[in-house]
Amino acid sequence: MSDYRAPVKDMRFVMDELAGFRELSQIAGFEEATPDLADAILDEAAKFAGEVLAPLNHTGDKEGCKLTPNGVTTPNGWKDAYTQYREAGWNGITSPAEFGGQGLPDTLGIVVKEMLCSANMAFSLGPLLTTGAVEALLTCASDELKATYLEKMISGEWTGTMNLTEPQAGSDLALIRSRAEPQADGSYKVFGQKIFITYGDHDMTDNIVHLVLARLPDAPAGVKGISMFLVPKFMVNADGSLGARNDAYCVSLEHKLGIHASPTCVMAYGDNGGAVGYLLGEANRGLEYMFIMMNEARLGVGLQGIAIGERAYQQALSFSRERKQGRDAVTGEALVTIDKHPDIRRMLMLMKSRVEACRAMAYYTSCLLDRAHAATDADEKKRNLFLAEFMIPIVKGGGTEMGIEVTSLGIQIYGGMGFIEETGAAQHWRDSRITTIYEGTTGIQANDLLFRKLMRDQGATAKVIFGEVHATAKALAASGKPELQAIAQRLGVALKAWTDATEWLAANAKTGLSGVLTAAVPYLHLAVTVCGGWFMGKAALAATACLEKGEGDQAFYRAKVATARFYADQMLPLATSYGETVKAGDAALAGMGDELF
Repeated sequence: MSDYRAPVKDMRFVMDELAGFRELSQIAGFEEATPDLADAILDEAAKFAGEVLAPLNHTGDKEGCKLTPNGVTTPNGWKDAYTQYREAGWNGITSPAEFGGQGLPDTLGIVVKEMLCSANMAFSLGPLLTTGAVEALLTCASDELKATYLEKMISGEWTGTMNLTEPQAGSDLALIRSRAEPQADGSYKVFGQKIFITYGDHDMTDNIVHLVLARLPDAPAGVKGISMFLVPKFMVNADGSLGARNDAYCVSLEHKLGIHASPTCVMAYGDNGGAVGYLLGEANRGLEYMFIMMNEARLGVGLQGIAIGERAYQQALSFSRERKQGRDAVTGEALVTIDKHPDIRRMLMLMKSRVEACRAMAYYTSCLLDRAHAATDADEKKRNLFLAEFMIPIVKGGGTEMGIEVTSLGIQIYGGMGFIEETGAAQHWRDSRITTIYEGTTGIQANDLLFRKLMRDQGATAKVIFGEVHATAKALAASGKPELQAIAQRLGVALKAWTDATEWLAANAKTGLSGVLTAAVPYLHLAVTVCGGWFMGKAALAATACLEKGEGDQAFYRAKVATARFYADQMLPLATSYGETVKAGDAALAGMGDELF
């Protein structure tokens, strides 16, 4: 079972050349985000991920979490690793300095998150949910609640959760039944059951801050009647010390396909008289506030797919360089390592190129969010925010679907040994399988892309992206270099497939809704494929510029160009197929009823 080593050189290349990190230090508020500071942080994060978290990944998977009369216990080593994580300050590197954070850009934070996810995805989920909860509190909590909870959540002394769905609701939150009853002192008593609550209970911290969706007695029906409440595991006294145990308990742990070391809890609120909670923001705006957490979480889950894909690639590459089998088809040499076989090389390059493409999309999106947060001009803020929001379902849907396919390729490269748990290859696939489901399935991401992002401004934001892709293809074509021109040709055809499919969706959105909904996921795959080609093309241009200057690691830059060309040859042709699938809509089902099934 190979160790994990953070690909720091590749991460820095993406940050600087593709995401725009170097320019962030010139923006007010991010002056401290210098290249030297970034190097120091990433080097330390890589050590922590590789030396502390990665060794616990397999043992945590085997041991899992346990529900005891005193609450949930995490696997051996978890508490100590979390203490090291918290004491080193990793939890608050992007949070506001006002509440004890370091105020660094998300574009730096997302790289650290990738390392943590690659090293130990089950561990990383706790901090991911806490970060989302912090964002929600920063947006809608009262000053009193911020003063009580934020500093300890940002430091990692306390963790946070999201409590959305219930057994009867699934993704349809209009069906939730949890209720909150107002009390004379301004607090509320919360009653109800929530399912699939990541780190809903654990033994790593003294307190857990639950953000819970529930209905007030006079709430309107549907999603417009949902409010959000802060419900602590332990009450907090006026002096900041912990008080009585609140009526919020984990009543069972889910038995899952993967991420065994991450406790997925069924939470019961109010079984013993009512859980004390505090309204966040305005009544009946809970779902709106929860989407603040959701956007943070969706970008983070897309990153999980990328991170676990990287881990699977590293392990498959290491195995293929050691495993000897068969004869070299070119040289005739007998009993060569399997990385010499063309089909193994093809699979390794599929893993590598797809991870790199999705990584670039995630970092770019994070940088857009940084620019939106820092912008003082309203139009600039809106432009960057709209672009980031357009990209988030692409990163979430694309990164997670890619992660599943790449971890499956890792098992394939191992052959029969990949199906044996002791090698660890199967764990990556098992762990990745949830990522296309939680924080919104791939279908939900596709609908979000179409109806909330593509159509909200009549395609204006999409046209900005189309223009950027076209500019990259044009620069590649003008390079005079055959390998770049080949990428340009593939990218141009893929972009046309995307724009044609977009026009078809716009033309049929009102009169052929069923067909548009049928086409949503293929359209998402189309967008992911073309955006991947866009960033691989940008990578090839940047690497070629470095090669021409004779700067840096020349082998690294040559590999960048070759990887981009491989992606263009192997992945971009799929765009045409996805485009045709989109435009087919649901024509095959016209006039057919349920008897079809």
